[in-house]
Amino acid sequence: MQSASNPAGPERSRGSLAGRLGERVMLGAVVLLALVWIAPLVWVFALSFKPNAFLQQHTDVLFSPPFTLQNYASIIGTSAVGGWLVNSAIVALGQTLLTLVIASLAGYGFARTTFPGKRWLYVVCLAGLAVPEQALVIPLHSLFASLDWHNTYGALIMPRLASPFGVYLMTQYFKAVPVEIEEAALLDNASRFKVFWRIVLPLSIPAQATLAIFTFLSAWNDYLWPLVSASKPEMYTLTIGLASTQGNFAQSEGIGYLMAQAVFAGLPIFVLYLFFQKYIVAAVAGTTVR
Repeated sequence: MQSASNPAGPERSRGSLAGRLGERVMLGAVVLLALVWIAPLVWVFALSFKPNAFLQQHTDVLFSPPFTLQNYASIIGTSAVGGWLVNSAIVALGQTLLTLVIASLAGYGFARTTFPGKRWLYVVCLAGLAVPEQALVIPLHSLFASLDWHNTYGALIMPRLASPFGVYLMTQYFKAVPVEIEEAALLDNASRFKVFWRIVLPLSIPAQATLAIFTFLSAWNDYLWPLVSASKPEMYTLTIGLASTQGNFAQSEGIGYLMAQAVFAGLPIFVLYLFFQKYIVAAVAGTTVR
């Protein structure tokens, strides 16, 4: 005797087919958006290998000859981009290292220690997230002008060291570390700083990597404050130097040269992403890699 056909079978089959179709549509949309996003980058990269004389007549031929490396040779050999690159590296690395130190110490203090006014101080610190950086430009400019610190690395680094986001991130991460680990070390007569340095800090490397990446990217791409503080060309960061060249296009060396500068400026960020993409994706997703 044959069993009656199950009506749930065709419905399940139709549901799985609709699910696969939806996945393919979503994948196609993601691929399309990725192509739209990457098209300007491909255009910039392709034009950076074109002779400037050729680009004066044609800008719509990307992958056909002629090609040249002269634009990159001009950047490395004769222009000021190398000095701007060094300035950006010093500022970005300095901001990243000092922000990690300050945010880690402050975050551990808020997460584990008790002192008068702790809650209110933490609220005031987080309130800094609501203050736009444009509102601080004039007070910072007046402060560093009175100290005669403009056109120095200190002036480019110090205003960005107060990072409410960094303090918040490290505080929440330290709160997630089990207290029992620290209590065991404290019972062995370890000092609070030794517990922080030897036990808690190594456990917070994923959070520090996330904070370091965001801090470095923000410092490397920062435009407003270096524009205010660095008025001498030898103290320009890469963003300010490239903007000054592009703003005075009549005196620049051509479209290909400008595109090569853009590629040259973005290359360190691309390399950084290749090495730390796991932490970047985790940070964007709102999670911490453990």
